[in-house]
Amino acid sequence: MIMDHFHNNDLEYVVDDPFGDDLFREDEPQRNDDLDDAVDSEFEDDFESSKPQTDTSALEARNGKDIQGISWERLNFTRDKYRETRLKQYKNYENLSLPRSELDKECLEVEKGQTFYDFQYNTRLVKSTIVHFQLRNLLWATSKHDVYLMQNYSVMHWSSLLRHGKEVLNVAKPIAPTWQRPGLLSKSLSRVQISTMAVKENLMVAGGFQGELICMYLNQPGVAFCTKITTGENAITNAVDVYRNHNGSMRIMVANNDAKVRVFDAETFASLNTFSFNWSVNNTSVSPDGKLLAVLGDSAECLIADANSGKVTGSLKGHLDYSFASAWHPNGQVLATGNQDTTCRLWDIRNLSQSLAVLKGNMGAIRGLKFSSDGRFLAMAEPADFVHVFDTQSDYVKCQEIDIFGEIAGISFSPDTEALFVGIADRTYGSLLEFNRRHCNFYLDSIF
Repeated sequence: MIMDHFHNNDLEYVVDDPFGDDLFREDEPQRNDDLDDAVDSEFEDDFESSKPQTDTSALEARNGKDIQGISWERLNFTRDKYRETRLKQYKNYENLSLPRSELDKECLEVEKGQTFYDFQYNTRLVKSTIVHFQLRNLLWATSKHDVYLMQNYSVMHWSSLLRHGKEVLNVAKPIAPTWQRPGLLSKSLSRVQISTMAVKENLMVAGGFQGELICMYLNQPGVAFCTKITTGENAITNAVDVYRNHNGSMRIMVANNDAKVRVFDAETFASLNTFSFNWSVNNTSVSPDGKLLAVLGDSAECLIADANSGKVTGSLKGHLDYSFASAWHPNGQVLATGNQDTTCRLWDIRNLSQSLAVLKGNMGAIRGLKFSSDGRFLAMAEPADFVHVFDTQSDYVKCQEIDIFGEIAGISFSPDTEALFVGIADRTYGSLLEFNRRHCNFYLDSIF
């Protein structure tokens, strides 16, 4: 992962604002929003400061209110005009300059305009923030009413039922681990800038910008375990995951910029294994049966490895740039990978010679991928503005396109698939968007 733009000592939270006036100044070069450490909002600042920032309900949206609360009627341009200009001028960040002229020909022709999830609510009481422009796994839903997200130095819990936000963990303060055991490599931390997180099975795991790892049980006070897994200068923790191995034991997997993947026992926090690779590892994910490991990073090639030994057993070739996201279909046979070449590739794990299909984004890299737990939908997030929800039963050709404005900090289906949450990182319009799954109920269904 390229780190030239960031310095650990003075890093600010990235809350890039896509609404800056410079987007419309044709005599000035378009800035790449992704590369600004922190950009002040220039859009509606005077107007917003003079009134309270209100949330948006489904009823208000049906009556014509913008779901993000943007007052387009007060601006000198329409939403459609702004979208048109944004699409033309947005510059996607690239690391590799491989030829991409043939890429569009590989991509599926998709039927957009579907509605699988209806807008339900948007709140600004909790605001997603991101600490690095390439990492976006900072939002997790543990139920259709419970969401965990990063807001600056706080891990926040949002209850969509109570419409209430609460701080779960403040990582700006000193953190002392509550578990002390002989041989446990735990140490106190302070002022951690969280770069990635995962919340599964009542365990929250977070990785830090300087190689930190924090583990906290949601039903227990304090942080159970925390440490620095590496001390290198370029030691950002890029991805963490909580999973069950092939024997059913719960594990924590940590992917780091030092080109290593580390495995911890989720019950004792003992270090179990370290796998080394030839490039920085940006993302890992373990297959549903706990046997296979997808490894993605600063390479156009993605790897499949044995999740127990780390031995590479296959490679996935087709992407044209670095990869940052992956997700396994619950059936364990299909793997999705997201790349800076603006595509998601789908792979049949039984035949890795070529991808099953290629799904295309509108503007930027594919930074987030999540399958619903029933395998029916694949959510695909770009760095900003667009989340695509594909119907897997249609072989991914039917798609809902969620069109918004702002950097996307994370996406998450609720475990029961009834809700989809999207975190928006923006100084003015930072918020949490909630969508509810649409069900087609017929009259005859109600009498049986």
